[in-house]
Amino acid sequence: MQTMNKISRPLAKSVLIALLAITALTTQSAFAQAWPTHTIKIVVPFGPGGANDLIARAAAEGMSKELGQSIVVENKPGAGATLGADFVAKATPDGYTFLIAAAGLVTNSLIKAKMPYKDADLTPVGMIAVSPSVIVVAADSPIKNLKELIEASKKGQGLNFSTAGTGSTPHFVAEMLKISGGGKFDIIPYKSGSEGMVAVVGHQTDATSEASVVVIPQIAGNKLRPIASTWNTRIAALKDVPTAKELGYSNIFIGHWAGLLAPAGTPNDILEKMNDALNKALKRPEIKDRLISQGIEPVGGTRASFVKFIEEERARLGAIVKATNMKED
Repeated sequence: MQTMNKISRPLAKSVLIALLAITALTTQSAFAQAWPTHTIKIVVPFGPGGANDLIARAAAEGMSKELGQSIVVENKPGAGATLGADFVAKATPDGYTFLIAAAGLVTNSLIKAKMPYKDADLTPVGMIAVSPSVIVVAADSPIKNLKELIEASKKGQGLNFSTAGTGSTPHFVAEMLKISGGGKFDIIPYKSGSEGMVAVVGHQTDATSEASVVVIPQIAGNKLRPIASTWNTRIAALKDVPTAKELGYSNIFIGHWAGLLAPAGTPNDILEKMNDALNKALKRPEIKDRLISQGIEPVGGTRASFVKFIEEERARLGAIVKATNMKED
């Protein structure tokens, strides 16, 4: 009898653990099937009006229609986008709080000495769109193309290149121009990409690189001249502007991308539903056409493809950070 008890107790314990696990999975599955039952919040870690914010609001509108539930966009700018990201990283993983992340998701942990959250605290849901970076000079500049920009920078004291601060996309473009083209650029940091662009228009700096959605109005107003884009395909709204790759500088590659992320631990079924809603939203003509007309390229794709993109960006940009000893201001 004692032998039977010795055998049955561990067995009973194993059965109980198995039953609890099954119950937890069943509960989580039922919860995911009912989702969403109330308003979903999407956090933008930047102020209103920028590329990230515009992409977020277009995607939210489309996904809301697909899910049959309202989605609100909340701006939480600050600390180089870490404030909003930290808020989402520490939110309850119930499928009602998401983040629209940008390149800072990758670069912040590479250049900052201390982070309020870990990269693993956020789970990729899907790529949304890219506002390709466009290298621009003043409309009346004697520089007409990318080769002339690099060659001009090699003369005398070099050229001034405005950026949106350390680790920003324009900063990476400037470093890429140095590494790939051997250019000599004095990097001038501003508080935002818009300020850096205004500096070029006002001839305080010689060039910059900024999101297509930001520079297109200035190009249309004949205040800036685009000389190259830094994405792998031409921008639909700027078809005459060649990519850096086309011009022989394949390593000058970066964009102002936006992707959807969730707190780690969010049920897998919800992540899949959100990814599906995102991809369907980006195919809606009213959403797709709105983004393209602003110089933003819809992307979409699977969760796996977005994970791969982030991993590749982290490795590629990490090498530039190391080579240039890039650190936070």
